[in-house]
Amino acid sequence: MASIKEMKALLDQTPMEAWRPLLEEFSQDERKGAKNLVATYEKKILAFQKEMERLEAMLEFEKKYGDEFQAICGIDEAGRGPFAGPVVAGAVILPKGLKIPGLNDSKKLTAKKREELFEIIKEKAVAYGIGMASPARIDEINILQATYEAMKHAVEDLDILPDLLLNDAVVIPQIPIKQVGIVKGDARSLSIAAASVMAKVTRDRLMVEYAELYPEYGFEKNKGYGSEEHRAALKEFGPCPIHRQTFIHNWI
Repeated sequence: MASIKEMKALLDQTPMEAWRPLLEEFSQDERKGAKNLVATYEKKILAFQKEMERLEAMLEFEKKYGDEFQAICGIDEAGRGPFAGPVVAGAVILPKGLKIPGLNDSKKLTAKKREELFEIIKEKAVAYGIGMASPARIDEINILQATYEAMKHAVEDLDILPDLLLNDAVVIPQIPIKQVGIVKGDARSLSIAAASVMAKVTRDRLMVEYAELYPEYGFEKNKGYGSEEHRAALKEFGPCPIHRQTFIHNWI
């Protein structure tokens, strides 16, 4: 008779889709450890099924437009609200029907999970692009127009020209591609969620680099947002070259 450790090892090296016969076999074992093992892996199957259902629901718009359009691209941004740093946009074309477990609106994910998904998206995407608008550009044309500009740059950075853009809430002006603005799109579309992860991770990494140049402001922690620590540093040291002058006039 196999030990519980051996039973677990067999399950771990077997693809989930082939677990069922093993679990049925192990369920005949009267040992408490065997029963606990079976229950644990049954829960894993249920959790995976639930996750697949969530991801399927997040393919609503990709499926809706999938017959008419071949290269559907999700667009999202990160960094509209901070006091410092650029606004960054991501553009991602995923293979049709692809489900990446754990993929969700970047704001609902931990930093570690975003980093993991960033690499998976880079590997599996048909194409991805990143666009930015600098703090100076934000001050020059305002944050909304700079966000549109960053999104245009992200589309231009793609290796493949998309024929449909799924955007998080907005419609980008003066871009000759059909667009669909989806309210809370980063939580409703896998393509937009993927774009949100690419934008967020790219921007966060940039802010960590800026923290080495301007250590007074805690950019590695606040990512340029107006935390109490950041506001106090602004009052003490004044702005640095990556601050948005139009965002900080009340704090200096």
